[in-house]
Amino acid sequence: MTGLDNPTFVDDNISTPGGYKSTYFPQRPTKYDPENSQTCDDSLPGSVGKKDQPAERETWGKGVEFLMSCIAMSVGLGNVWRFPFTALNNGGGAFLIPYLIVLLLVGRPIYYMEMALGQFSSRGSVKVYDFAPAMRGAGYGQILATFWVMTYYASVMAITVRYLFESFSATLPWTWCRESWNNYTCIDSLLKNTSDSLYNANLSSRTSSDLFYHKEVLKEKDSIEDGIGLPDLYLTMCLAISWLVVMLTLIKGVKSSGKASYFLALFPYVVMGILLIRSSTLPGAMDGIIYFIKPQWDQLLNPKVWYAAVTQCFFSLSVCFGNVIMYASFNKFDHNIYRDANIVTTLDTCTSLLAGFTIFGILGHLAHEVGTDDVSTVVVSGAGLAFISYPDAIAKFDFLPQMFSVLFFFMLFVLGIGSNIAMSSNICTVIRDEFPKVKNWQVAIGVSLSGLALGSVYVTPGGQYILELVDYFGASNIVYVLAIGELVALHYIYGLGRFCRDIEFMLGKRPGLYWRLTWGFITPLLLLAIFIYTVAIYSPLTYRGETYPDSAYACGWTLAAFGVLQLPIWALVAVIKQEGNTWNEKIVKAFRPQANWGPVVPAIAEKYRKFRATEDSKALFENDGIIHKIKRTLFG
Repeated sequence: MTGLDNPTFVDDNISTPGGYKSTYFPQRPTKYDPENSQTCDDSLPGSVGKKDQPAERETWGKGVEFLMSCIAMSVGLGNVWRFPFTALNNGGGAFLIPYLIVLLLVGRPIYYMEMALGQFSSRGSVKVYDFAPAMRGAGYGQILATFWVMTYYASVMAITVRYLFESFSATLPWTWCRESWNNYTCIDSLLKNTSDSLYNANLSSRTSSDLFYHKEVLKEKDSIEDGIGLPDLYLTMCLAISWLVVMLTLIKGVKSSGKASYFLALFPYVVMGILLIRSSTLPGAMDGIIYFIKPQWDQLLNPKVWYAAVTQCFFSLSVCFGNVIMYASFNKFDHNIYRDANIVTTLDTCTSLLAGFTIFGILGHLAHEVGTDDVSTVVVSGAGLAFISYPDAIAKFDFLPQMFSVLFFFMLFVLGIGSNIAMSSNICTVIRDEFPKVKNWQVAIGVSLSGLALGSVYVTPGGQYILELVDYFGASNIVYVLAIGELVALHYIYGLGRFCRDIEFMLGKRPGLYWRLTWGFITPLLLLAIFIYTVAIYSPLTYRGETYPDSAYACGWTLAAFGVLQLPIWALVAVIKQEGNTWNEKIVKAFRPQANWGPVVPAIAEKYRKFRATEDSKALFENDGIIHKIKRTLFG
């Protein structure tokens, strides 16, 4: 008999959502009833007594709302414009091989890990580090990165709203040249068989869709040296609309955002299906799709291709920003996250392919219309793919170009809102975890107004320069350091064996060898290798071929340092706050789980305490040296 057969808390009638019978899996009450629950001994570690009992946490109205919210969060703008261009530049169809490998070794393991961590603890992305208070800086660093991304992400939504409104015009405004563009050789987007159609902003000959984006929408200055200027009134109003939608969605917490998730998750697929059907009927569409998927096998040996696969997978799924942990923290304790993690990660990849077929089918038609066989001449990277190449292609539609323009930009808006709601919810959750008496609507309004105020910087004539700087230094690079910190904290400080037992207690089945190997070794080593590679290939950031002034680089490095320094700062705070007679005692306690770590519902917390007291679990939680960690990882 093992310790798991302890008769003091066996319930043979309880099964997990996955169909696995558990000898200790607790039945989670929908609402805690203090009269019928078990009392907890405050003196025992892992128990939750009255003095530290957390406030009752709201949950999703239905389990499917969590799944829909994760889909709306992970399937975003990166799938529509970043994945197709990244795949095209890194081997075409051959890029799918490293991408799928990275998905299995990095993306899916971290996604499931963060889902399990959030659901088990019912804590937000900062409070969750109660399992190792000294590592709480990883959570704060991720929140900072999320905050920076949230502010500029909304500015992209503002541009989308501007294009959405313009799509209702009798004549699409990016289809004709203006007199104010006399300094450039402008090519009307309505013209066909113009083989000289150019999309490179550094050349004097440019399409009307290109100039409309840079000169009419962004009102972009020729150089960052000219300053950033004042916010554009039209874009500021569009930015306010974007934040109003986010605020109204978050006003009642997950109860309101959960209801909106159905539309946010499903509507983009309806539009993508319509656009795919339409694009497949256009002349030249198949040339564009073949150009997209044509494999370049020699690129598989290029380390830059594997680096691109990791970054695309990492940021597409939104892992290690705290958003997944936050959403999972509102789950019921026994929700089947194993199923949801596999659905979301698989669907994210399929959506990227679907978007690639759709976009390149239409770009193939654009190449056909301008009279060239080289699709690459009509492809612009990044946001330019959505705001230059695609509008240019729509302008040449013979049938209702306004309708397809409205559908496309409304789809982009919905995709962006779904992701921005997740980031905003993450910040709201951290605030409410720290200040539980603050109401949902108060936090939602405060975060939205802050996002609107800071986001106004990005709708200035120099806003895109600032956006690239903040994205590069404040999010894209430091997230690898914080991700490594998160993995080390969970699997090497708290202990991979402990974490697997926690999942077993929650779901009734211990993670298999695949999960243990990826969590304990493969994923951290790959992330470390990517970080080292990022440092090794570092070159000064540029925007449209222009370098930034030294003061801008100094601000960028300060931003990056501030995010990374959260790790030692909060480690020091955790050590100082610990009780102990010596610094050694304080340090040791700072890396141990807090007394109330575990499930927050008292009845479940009591069962968890008893589970930890069983013979094999007690040995696991007490003896967690590095040799034991490796043995448990390999042999369970």
